[in-house]
Amino acid sequence: MRLLCALGLFLALLHLSSSLLIGAFNIKSFGDKKSSNATLMNIISTIVHRYDVILIQEVRDYDLSATKRLMEHVNKGTNQFRYGHVVSEPLGRSTYKERYLFLYREQTVSVVKNYTYNDRTDIFSREPFVVMFSSKYTASEKFVLIPQHTSPDSAVVEVNALYDVVADVRNRWNTNDILLLGDFNAGCSYVTRSDWPKIRLFTDKSFHWLITDDADTTVSNSDCPYDRIVVTTDMMEGVVHGSAKIYDYMADMSLSQSLAYAVSDHFPVEVNLIVKAPAAA
Repeated sequence: MRLLCALGLFLALLHLSSSLLIGAFNIKSFGDKKSSNATLMNIISTIVHRYDVILIQEVRDYDLSATKRLMEHVNKGTNQFRYGHVVSEPLGRSTYKERYLFLYREQTVSVVKNYTYNDRTDIFSREPFVVMFSSKYTASEKFVLIPQHTSPDSAVVEVNALYDVVADVRNRWNTNDILLLGDFNAGCSYVTRSDWPKIRLFTDKSFHWLITDDADTTVSNSDCPYDRIVVTTDMMEGVVHGSAKIYDYMADMSLSQSLAYAVSDHFPVEVNLIVKAPAAA
């Protein structure tokens, strides 16, 4: 048992030689149909294995059966890391609901606490499911992830309201190591150039938009920066500068566009967190 624990620690440290990777991926209606497709699940699992923490959006899984299949698929075989997960309740105003799902490497990251934001004025189509993570390896030992998948028609209002969610997290947990991520629909016709002055998360320069307007996070032939990562100034100190980018799994896995699109119409966005130097012996 001690040998296995030592091996697990060695593999974790090997993986963390330079950084810890955070991602966000809108998997386009992830539910029973997609989770029953072995080809797609192999691709999705390969993508998940890239990350220490990954947010999955558009989880259409009322009874968590698709989530169970995903966890079994991700953890099967001889994969050197085991993943845990934390998932929100179904969120939405109507019969159409989605969950936010976080998967994380148990060897490198743990969940401290979580809550669903109290959207008293019903601004969000799917209110954020806020999670605090902890890692003994990262410069920011505890950090908060705020996910958001906006409704396209209300993207400006919802992204602006994320400013209030940050304030709520600060008051509740007394932290400013905060990272916001997800499909904000923050581009093209949903958030135009004239809309940005209306968004406090953008006008307040203590927030840093790591995925910029010139990015394309779509698998299709459109060119839109829908998916974003935004960090507070404090969190910025724990981020590897210049590491935020889109992960083009279509090119990386040499997939056809039709197969890549069957997985999702979005690419993941990601950023590296700084890993602390090991203590001197």
